[in-house]
Order: sequence, then structure tokens, then C-alpha cells
Amino acid sequence: MRKTPPLTLLTTVLMTAPAVLLAQQADPADVTTVDGIVAALYDVISGPAGQKRDWNRWHSLFLDEAQLIAVGVGRDGETVSYRVLSPQDYVNLSGAYLEENGFFEREIHRETEQFGQIAHLFSTYESRHTAADSTPFQRGINSIQLVNDGTRWWIATVMWDGERPGNPIPSRYLKEQ
Repeated sequence: MRKTPPLTLLTTVLMTAPAVLLAQQADPADVTTVDGIVAALYDVISGPAGQKRDWNRWHSLFLDEAQLIAVGVGRDGETVSYRVLSPQDYVNLSGAYLEENGFFEREIHRETEQFGQIAHLFSTYESRHTAADSTPFQRGINSIQLVNDGTRWWIATVMWDGERPGNPIPSRYLKEQ
């Protein structure tokens, strides 16, 4: 019988420990299915003004190395820019705004491609300040990459771009679900 060298065993334990710890904290309903993790992603950031968000739940959805990437254009309307954030950076930059002003984002259409343990989603969204707003103040597409470790789904990346003049959402991403 072949023995695993101690260094290899230690490296394996150290590399998998954070994922195991987070997996224990996640609600299975949030991470067992693609539908569940996407619903949880939108649910955590959504809520009325004055409502605290569950940032522990937020963090339980993401790989430790996950990235959130906001894509847009500058004030000149032409210069493409992007900002790469960790899940904690997102909380630091947006958390107070979401809680103070109210924010509701919901998925209105999804295109999913899956192979083996990976999935890629184009999730079309609408954003409103209150749940009762008749029209969204923003629409766009979240490009979401997921990985399944054999037990649950993890968000690896969320990259988004908003609809704007010259960048309308194609009709194929607006079909009713």
C-alpha cells in the first residue's frame, strides 16, 4: 500500500478546509441546485430600505477565490471600464447603499449551459428601488459561472453589464421564463 507523503496530505487538508467550512454554513436549499443558488444570489442583495442583508449567507454562496466584475462605460459613453471585486469588496462598496436605499433585483430570463461540474448562465435581471416600482431603473445581464464540488454549487464569478443606449439587451435574453 502506497503512503501519502505528509506534505501532500497537509497541502490537501489546507486547500480543502475553507471549502468544507463554508459548505457547512450554507443552507442546502441555497446551494444544492443551480436554481437555488441563483435565487439565493438575488435574494441576499434584495430588500427594502432599512433592512439588513444577510452577508453570512452571501459569503456561503461563493468560492473563496470568487470574483465579481462590474463592466460598463465611462461618462464619455465610449470608454469601457471594469472593476474586479471579491465578495467582501462588494459588501464593503455596496452593502450600506443597498440597506439604506432599498434595492430589489430579480431574474427575468436565464440561458444555461452545463457540462460536467461547471455551469455558465446568462441571467437577465431587472433592478427596482422598491418591490412595488412599476418599472425597473436598470436592466442588464449577469454572467454567472458555477462549479459543483460533488456536494453543492459554488459561485466562481459574476460579471455584469447594464443595458444602456447603444447596448440594448438582445431579444433572445428577454424571453419570458
